[in-house]
Amino acid sequence: MTKALSLQKRETDLYATHEDFHSIFNEGLTDLYKLSFLLTRDPEKAERCLVTGLEDCLTGNRVFREWACSWAKRAIIQNAIRELKPRSNHSNSPISGATFPDAKQLSTDPGLDFEMDAVLRLEDFERFLLIMSVLEHYSEHDCALLLGCSSRETREGRARALQELTDLSRRDLLQDQPFLQETK
Repeated sequence: MTKALSLQKRETDLYATHEDFHSIFNEGLTDLYKLSFLLTRDPEKAERCLVTGLEDCLTGNRVFREWACSWAKRAIIQNAIRELKPRSNHSNSPISGATFPDAKQLSTDPGLDFEMDAVLRLEDFERFLLIMSVLEHYSEHDCALLLGCSSRETREGRARALQELTDLSRRDLLQDQPFLQETK
């Protein structure tokens, strides 16, 4: 009987507990909220995705303790996908010239303000792909599965996102540095 209890205890030690997820969300709240906000561009939706992500982690499938943080991020990403339904074949938010004042409040590094604002200006599909593949290191295959699209669409969407960020950087640099306009 002791061996069975010992084996069962070792097995339960492998899996993340409710307390583990509460710790992840408490200690990483700022970073998890940033992820959610970058995906949704809306404070209320970001909060909803964050809270629902915690609930999903607590009530969903068991996950190995070492994967718990990644699982929490994935839950937030999945909720943001359900909330916004980003698709490659249509634009659901034409905001190329919009600015997001809340982005400045999220950044603890002054050098990140510009980048966050530029990411927030991307179309939903491209923004999701950029965040998932570049910032969160999801594979092309995982991005395609989560977004319900083909691998080709993920490659093309990521390329569009990177090109748009490059273009936005150049435009913003020219606006901030008028002397550069004169030399062109």
